[in-house]
Amino acid sequence: MFKRLKFKHDRTEKNVTLMLVLSLIVVAIGGLVEIAPLFYMQNTIEKVVGVRPYTPLELLGRNIHIREGCYTCHSQMIRPMRDEVVRYGHYSLAAESMYDHPFQWGSKRTGPDLARVGQRYSNEWHVQHLVDPRSVVPESVMPTYPFLAAREVRVNDIADHLAANKAVGVPYTDEMLAEAKADLITQATVDADIDALLQRYPKAQTGDFDGDPGRVTEMDALVAYLQMLGTLVDFTQYQAEENYR
Repeated sequence: MFKRLKFKHDRTEKNVTLMLVLSLIVVAIGGLVEIAPLFYMQNTIEKVVGVRPYTPLELLGRNIHIREGCYTCHSQMIRPMRDEVVRYGHYSLAAESMYDHPFQWGSKRTGPDLARVGQRYSNEWHVQHLVDPRSVVPESVMPTYPFLAAREVRVNDIADHLAANKAVGVPYTDEMLAEAKADLITQATVDADIDALLQRYPKAQTGDFDGDPGRVTEMDALVAYLQMLGTLVDFTQYQAEENYR
C-alpha cells in the first residue's frame, strides 16, 4: 500500500502539467474558503470610536509623506509583541488604517515606527528634525527636507483629493468636499474660528505648524499629519474594556 502511494506521488511530482493543475485546485479551494465568507459580512473591520477621515491638511501631509518616500524607512504598524508595545505604545488596530489608500504599514524600520508619533514631540521639534535630522538625532541617516518649508501648498485642487478618496470608500460628505479649501487654511491658521472644522473632524489639531504663520506650506501639512498619527483613539478606555473582557 505504501509503495503504491509513493509510486503515485513520485509520478505526480514528475508530471509538471498534473502538478500545476493539482496545485491550482488546492489554491482555489483555499481561496474560496477564505474569501467567500467576506461577501456575506457588512464590514470586515471592527469600527473603533474616534477613527475619522483625514482633514484636508492632514491628507495633503500624508500625500507628501508618500511622495517623499518616508514609508520606505518608517512603518506605521505596531505588532502585538511586548517589545514593540513597550517602545511604541498600544498595538495597531485595523480600524486605524481603514481610510488609508494605500496603507502605510511597511515592512522596514530604518527609522522608528510612526503609528503613535502624534503629540510625542512639539511642532518645532518636527520642523527641526525635517530640516536637519542630525541636529536632534545625531545618529540619524535620514535625508534633509528643508524645501518643504519653502513650498506653499496648492489649495485649489484639495477637494479633488478628497473626492478621489471618497470614490474608494472614505466617507467624506458633500459638505466636507465643499469646505475642503477653507478647512485646509483654517487648520493651519492661528486664532481661526475652528468650530465648524472640529465638528467635521473631531480632535483636529490647529494652529501654525511650521513656525511661519504668514503662509501654509508643505511643512505645515506634513507636521499636521505626523501630529495626528495615533491620537484619535482613546486607548485608556480601550484597554479598560479589554481588561474587563
